[in-house]
Amino acid sequence: MITLQDVTKIYDAKSGKVTAVDQVNLSVAKGEIFGIIGYSGAGKSSLIRLLNGLETPTSGTVEVAGNQIGKIKGAKLRQARQEISMIFQHFNLLWSRTVQENIAFPLEIAGVPKNKRAERVNELIKLVGLEGRENAYPSQLSGGQKQRVGIARALANNPKVLLCDEATSALDPQTTDSILDLLVDINEKLGLTIVLITHEMHVIRKICHRVAVMENGKVVEQGEVLEVFRKPQQNITKRFVQQISEPEETFETVEQVKELYPSGRIVQLTFVGGKAEQPLITSILKAFDVTINILQGKVSYTQTGSYGTLFIHLDGEEAEVNKVIEYIREQQVEIEVMTDAN
Repeated sequence: MITLQDVTKIYDAKSGKVTAVDQVNLSVAKGEIFGIIGYSGAGKSSLIRLLNGLETPTSGTVEVAGNQIGKIKGAKLRQARQEISMIFQHFNLLWSRTVQENIAFPLEIAGVPKNKRAERVNELIKLVGLEGRENAYPSQLSGGQKQRVGIARALANNPKVLLCDEATSALDPQTTDSILDLLVDINEKLGLTIVLITHEMHVIRKICHRVAVMENGKVVEQGEVLEVFRKPQQNITKRFVQQISEPEETFETVEQVKELYPSGRIVQLTFVGGKAEQPLITSILKAFDVTINILQGKVSYTQTGSYGTLFIHLDGEEAEVNKVIEYIREQQVEIEVMTDAN
């Protein structure tokens, strides 16, 4: 559905040339929810603007829904853009128009007859859960309702691709989750391909199938979300993953842990998929003569499975503790020994 090959975007600035996107290669499958994550200045906004033709690449090719975006112009580009819709962080609604009129706006531009417009608008209002708010103006809506209008408007012309530019950044956590649930529902019902950019790993974790991590204009890491959670390779990816996978109050240093627990061993366990819900600790206590103190733990859920981390303190005879560590590995649970026995 979407293919980027060796894409570079360079801007001319007063200070000289600025490379916003640097030799990016990406492929997004039809019906996939694909996330692009990075901190401010990483190049993700420039990248998403390349997908709908708002920017043209300095070099490389951008193909979306069979169209070479960046190489087509005029009527062909306008037609291609009807298959690529976008929702924004600050909604971009027309404040003088009601919910119905905002949703109908792209249909008016496309020349859809009035009766067909009304029928389509009603379908979309039901799809995004805005029944009863049809005649409300944006000033009368909550942030989540405004974004639902934005989503409905973006879907008006039956696009093949939906681009989301920090679409939940202006929303509170509960509203964010409701909008993310709506996007998943739309993806499943319509088979819509969704590309979203964000700086929040929670968004990636909750709805994306795959993710690309950007830094300084480059894609430094990409893959299935669960695999990236499990084995992040780059430091920036590890920082993003820690937002979700580690408890809010985690140990700052190994030295701090050693001071708190001078004997025994501190280990970090990583569970993936169904193993995150297995009674591992109970099994260990039944089979081995050790004591276990659970220090911290957290389980997160992605579109393709669960991912959990658990910090425990193992104490007992060294030989028995070593048996436990080997037993854990046999259960195909990843284990990292943070402190060795004294």
